[in-house]
Amino acid sequence: MAAVSGQVWLSLTSFGGVALGGVLSFLVQFTTQRSAERAQQRHRQTELAEARRAERLALLERFVEVGAEAERVAFARPPEWDDTTPWKLTAQDVMNRLWVVERLVRIQFPLPVHEAARRYFLDLNQTVWWGLPDGESVRDYLEDNRLAFLDAARAVMQPTESS
Repeated sequence: MAAVSGQVWLSLTSFGGVALGGVLSFLVQFTTQRSAERAQQRHRQTELAEARRAERLALLERFVEVGAEAERVAFARPPEWDDTTPWKLTAQDVMNRLWVVERLVRIQFPLPVHEAARRYFLDLNQTVWWGLPDGESVRDYLEDNRLAFLDAARAVMQPTESS
């Protein structure tokens, strides 16, 4: 009977070792899979952040480009113009494009950036359509809000420490 009992213990010990090995193998595989899933999720988040950053950068470039066109239109503003003047048609086209880009800034950026873009847009709109008082420079009139917009955009576009 002692021999049978020894064989049972040997079998149970062997079975326990197999069970323990199976559980440990499962835990290692489970942990490895979770780690791989987390790494893949971080990679997707990084790719998404990079794509959004690229979209924002392209939009900023477009806003600055159309804003520069609007400034040139403001500098070229004739003292007298009407609905048939070529300058008015150019100004209307440029200001319509700037209006659209300014709205896109509102969609893509935090409100402080949009508010700075809006102030710059309103300054340009004022300068293009109503002009400035005699002796006032277009460049000087636009400078503060242009720089405020660029500074706000730069603050949002700078990579964070965790990037």
